[in-house]
Amino acid sequence: MSNTAELSEDLVRSTLASVRTPEGVALSVSPALSGVVVTAGKVYLSINVDPAQARAWEGVRAAAEDAVKAVPGVVSALVTLTAERKMAPPAPAPQAAHGHGHGHSHGAPAPRGISVPGVASIIAVASGKGGVGKSTTSINLALALRDMGLKVGLLDADIYGPSVPRLSGVAQKPETTADGRTMIPLENFGLQLMSIGFLVEEDTPMIWRGPMVMSAISQMLKEVKWGPLDVLVVDMPPGTGDAQLTMAQQVNLAGAVIVSTPQDLALIDARRGVAMFEKVNIPILGVVENMSHFICPHCGGRSDIFGHGGAHAEADKMGVPFLGEIPLHMRIREMSDAGLPIVVSDPESPQAAAYRHVAQGVKAALDRVTSSSKQAPRIVIE
Repeated sequence: MSNTAELSEDLVRSTLASVRTPEGVALSVSPALSGVVVTAGKVYLSINVDPAQARAWEGVRAAAEDAVKAVPGVVSALVTLTAERKMAPPAPAPQAAHGHGHGHSHGAPAPRGISVPGVASIIAVASGKGGVGKSTTSINLALALRDMGLKVGLLDADIYGPSVPRLSGVAQKPETTADGRTMIPLENFGLQLMSIGFLVEEDTPMIWRGPMVMSAISQMLKEVKWGPLDVLVVDMPPGTGDAQLTMAQQVNLAGAVIVSTPQDLALIDARRGVAMFEKVNIPILGVVENMSHFICPHCGGRSDIFGHGGAHAEADKMGVPFLGEIPLHMRIREMSDAGLPIVVSDPESPQAAAYRHVAQGVKAALDRVTSSSKQAPRIVIE
């Protein structure tokens, strides 16, 4: 075999016959093999096991990945181990003293999920729907936090529509550590970066089911040599579906930033985003109104194309912080498309200043959450 055109799902499955499960069954016929995707020489497959057996199956996952990588024509292989369990109903959110029912920024979240070695705090940038500029907000927020002296990473968790490669101007594939088990994040603009987009071609569709998506996100968190980082910004998938809820429950998030546009339809979805994080007791660090107003590049005039102030009013209604407004400006779009985010390409611009204002609010809210989680009873000796 000399080219990727001969590579097929059947060939990959036949190769997996040499890999044995802990019970001695060929992986190719095991019901644990839940999905195989072959595209442009790249192979992705998912192994679905009982969570109690995850440790025993890790060797199977590694052996499967090695076997697939050895197949002629395979450019790269990613084997994800998915351990699904039914989630217990989430505990009710703590009640805030002001009576709104949102304890988001007043107390520390209960310990939950995985922590990532080398990362002090993980914050999610989320939206109730797509198309509100969440990814552009994520990278400019990360850069603004960097400008405040923090060590920052950015994880692109939007598997179906990864944007970080284009936004960061980075296209190469990540290298691995000497043992081949851990990826080394790419770097640009002083940020550590990871995205599924670094592993596949830009126009490759990710035809994955929910468990494969969650497993890939988990690997990009746990099997990447992050750090040392003060903050890891996670550009979340849009919406409030299974992938978002599962990550919110399984990852030890310090807080979430909700991005919305001003119009009513977007605000309804932003409400759902806040409610999702509330149900799993994750603090809301604040709400950002993106595309808040349009600035004409010719006359400098302002137009409220999508309305104005809706996100601010909604944040006040929900009892969560409002972090600021980001204008709809051609320069932000042009620099994003060029892989030179506005905070890097034009740091003195009013648009970059708007992102820095948001970052200051995020940092202040994060500091409140972190300090609250570290409070311990005082022992006074008289």
